[in-house]
Amino acid sequence: MKFRLGLSRLMRWILLLSIFFVLLLFLLRTVLYLWFPRPTNETASAWPAFNLGFHYDIRWVSLVALVTLVFGSFSFLNPFKKPFARRFWMTLFILLSFVLIIFYVFDFGYYAYLSQRLNASALNFLKDAKISGAMVWQTYPVLRILLGILIILLLIGWFLRWSYRKISSAPDPSSRTSRIVCFIIGFILFGVAIFGHLGQYPLRWSDAFGLGNDYSANLALNPMESFFNTMDFRNTGFDAEAARKYQPLMSGYLGIDGASDSISYFRARQSQALLTGKPNIVLVICESFSAYKSSMWGNKLNTTPFFNGLCNNGIFFDRCFTPSFGTARGVWATLTGIPDVQPTQTASRNPLIVDQHIIINDFKGYNKNYFLGGSTSWANIRGLLSNNIHDLKIYEQDDFDAPKVDVWGISDKNLFLEANRILAQKPNPFFAVIQTADNHRPYTIPEEDKSEFKMVEVPIDTLRAYGFENNDEMNAFRYTDFCFQKFIEAARKEKYYENTLFVFVGDHGIPGDVGKLFPRPWTDLRLANMHVPLLFYMPGKLQPSRNSHISSQVDVLPTIAGLCGVAYTSTALGRDLMDSALYNSPGKQFAFFFDPEMKTIGAGKGEYFFRKQISGSIENFVSIVNNDPVPDNDSTKAKREQLKQLAEGTYETAQYMLFHNKKR
Repeated sequence: MKFRLGLSRLMRWILLLSIFFVLLLFLLRTVLYLWFPRPTNETASAWPAFNLGFHYDIRWVSLVALVTLVFGSFSFLNPFKKPFARRFWMTLFILLSFVLIIFYVFDFGYYAYLSQRLNASALNFLKDAKISGAMVWQTYPVLRILLGILIILLLIGWFLRWSYRKISSAPDPSSRTSRIVCFIIGFILFGVAIFGHLGQYPLRWSDAFGLGNDYSANLALNPMESFFNTMDFRNTGFDAEAARKYQPLMSGYLGIDGASDSISYFRARQSQALLTGKPNIVLVICESFSAYKSSMWGNKLNTTPFFNGLCNNGIFFDRCFTPSFGTARGVWATLTGIPDVQPTQTASRNPLIVDQHIIINDFKGYNKNYFLGGSTSWANIRGLLSNNIHDLKIYEQDDFDAPKVDVWGISDKNLFLEANRILAQKPNPFFAVIQTADNHRPYTIPEEDKSEFKMVEVPIDTLRAYGFENNDEMNAFRYTDFCFQKFIEAARKEKYYENTLFVFVGDHGIPGDVGKLFPRPWTDLRLANMHVPLLFYMPGKLQPSRNSHISSQVDVLPTIAGLCGVAYTSTALGRDLMDSALYNSPGKQFAFFFDPEMKTIGAGKGEYFFRKQISGSIENFVSIVNNDPVPDNDSTKAKREQLKQLAEGTYETAQYMLFHNKKR
C-alpha cells in the first residue's frame, strides 16, 4: 500500500494563518524601522536585526500554532468538524489579534517616549494610572488610534473567515495515518521554532544585544519578547555576600578608613566651608535636562542661552551623569545619594525601603521646602519626602493660585514665580527643592507666555541633526531656559538672593541621536540618557570654573553640604565633589550607570566607559572621548577590569544600601 502524506484542513489553516501573522509582525517591524529615524551615525546594515527579529516573531506565532494544533486535533475542538469549535477558534484568534495590536500600540508609544521596546517597567505607569492616562490623552491622537485598531481587527477578521472558507471548500486529502504523521512533524517543527535554535541553548531576549548597539537590539525585539522577559526583574532584594565582597573596593572610593567585620559605609564629614554663614539653598531638579540638547556643549540650536550664561558664572560640571533614567529614579538618587537599582518598580514605590537618611536633615536650623507644580502622589514621592525630611513643607499645584496647564500641573514659570514669592517671605536660612516638569510630553507652552516667549520653527533635518525629534520638543526645551531666566530675574529682586546658593541638576537625560556633538558611543550605549548639567551658582561668592571631572547625581547633596561647611553623616554613595581628596584625584572620580530597560550596569572613569549585562555575557568597553577603537594592550585591559569591578561593586553596594540607609 503506497503512503501519501496529505495535509489536513486543520494543518493547512494553521500554516496559512502562521504565514499571515509572521508577515504581519514583519510589517510592524518595518513600520518601526521606517517611522522612527535611526541614529545618523548608525551605518550598520539592518538585515541582522530583521533576521533575528524574524526568529523572535516565528517563536510567538509558533507558540499559538502549537496550541492550536494540539487542541484542534481533538474532534470536538476541530474547527472543520464542529460549528462550536469554529466559533471558538475564530473568537480566540480575534482576541489574540486584539492583544497583539494593543501590545504594538503601547510598544510604539513607549518607543517614541523612551527609545525602548515595551517592557515590564511600563507597569510602573499603572501606579499613577490617572496621571499616565491624562498624559497619553493629551499627547497622542487616542481616538484615531482606536479607529486604527478597529480597522486592523476588521481586516484580520476578514482574513480569518476568508481563509477558513477557502480551505473548508477544498477536499481533504489526508488519511488517518497522514494526520498522525503531520501532527508529529508539526509538533516538532513548531517546538523547534519556539526553542529558537538548533543547539543546546534556546533563543534568548539578550541575544538581541549581541548585534553591537542598542538600536539594532530594539529593532530585532518585538514587544512580547521584551515585555515577558523582563517580568522576572520585578523582584527586589540584595545580596549581602556580594556587598561584603566589594566592600573594600567601595570603601576606598568612599574614603572610609579601616576594616570592619560588619558591612558599614557610615562616615561623618565636614569640609572647610567655601561659603560663609548659613547660605540659603535652592536646589532645582530639572526635568529632562539633557546635556547634548543644551547650549553648554555647542548645540547650534542654542536652546539654553540664559542657562549657559549662568554656567559661565558658576561652578559647572560638564561630565555629570545620573545613575539611571527616569524622573522618579533621578529624584531618588539626588535626595538619598543612592542609585535606584530596583529592576522595574522604582525605589520610591517600594514600601520596604521607604525609610531613608537624607542629608537635608543635617542642615540644622534650616526651613525646609519642596515645590512641585503637580502632585507628589506621583510615584509615591510624597512618601519619600514626608517620611524622611523632618519638618518639610510641601507645596503642590493645589497650594498655588496659578492655573493648571496640563497633566503635570502649573507651568514651570509659574512654579518658579510662586516659589520665589513664598521663599521671599521665609525666615532665613532655608533649603528649598524645586522640581520642574514642563520639558516633557505633551510639551505644553502656556498661552499666557506665548506673547513673550517666541516659538521658532526649524527644518526637521536640522532638528534631528542636533538631537530633537520635532519643533514641539525643541520649543519646550527653549521654554525651560525661559523659565530659568524668569526665576533668576525675580529672585534678584529679593533680599534672599545675595545669600543663596542655587544648584541646578537634570533629573535625567533624553535618549536619542547625539549626532556629531559627542562620540558615537554616547548614542549607541545610551550615555546621552544620563548626561546632565550640574551647576553651583552664587555670584560673587563662588569662583567660576568649568570642571570635566566625572561626577554623579548622587554627589549633589554632599557637595552642597561641603560648600556650606555643614557637618553631615552618610551611609550612601554620594561624595563631596569639592573635597580636595576627590577633586585632585582623577582615579577616584567615576560615575555608575544602571539601565533597567536594557538590564545593564556600567561605570565611567577618565576617558573610558564599561557596560555589561546584569545576567548575560555581553560587555562593551569604549572610549567616550573619540570614536577610535580602544587599543588592545595591558593598560587598557587593566582599565577595563577596573571598571568592570567598579560597575559590579557599585551595583551590589547600591542594592544593599537601599535597605541599609535608614534615617538617623
